[in-house]
Amino acid sequence: EKYLVESGGGSVEAGGSLILSCKVSETNRYCYGWFRQIPGKDKDGVAGIDSDGSTNYVDSVKGRFTISQDTANNTVYLHMNNLKSEDTAMYYCASGGRWEGGKFHCSPHRIWEFGTWGQGTQVTVSS
Repeated sequence: EKYLVESGGGSVEAGGSLILSCKVSETNRYCYGWFRQIPGKDKDGVAGIDSDGSTNYVDSVKGRFTISQDTANNTVYLHMNNLKSEDTAMYYCASGGRWEGGKFHCSPHRIWEFGTWGQGTQVTVSS
C-alpha cells in the first residue's frame, strides 16, 4: 500500500527557510513531486524528482527550493530558502509521473500524472 505523510510546515518570516519532509512507502520505484495550494485556488506544481534523481522545478522557486530524496529512509524533502509571502500555502507531496526514457519522470507541470497524495502541511510566510 502506497502512502505519503508530510511534515515540517510552520510559520516563518520572509527570507527564512523551512524543510518539508514526505515519508513515503517506497522511494526507489516511483517519482515524487511537491505541490501547493492556497484557499480557493487549484493546486500548483512546485518541484519533481525523477526515479533516477533528476529534479524539475517551476520558475518561481528555481534557485530557492531544492527537492531531494533519501532512499535509505524512504523520505522526500523540499528545502525552501529565501521564502516569500507568496510561498504561503498548503504543501502536498505526491507520487506518480510517467515512464519516460527508462525512468519514472515527475514534472510539476503535469499534475494529472500524480495519483497518490499526502494530507498536506501548512507553510505560512509573514512579510
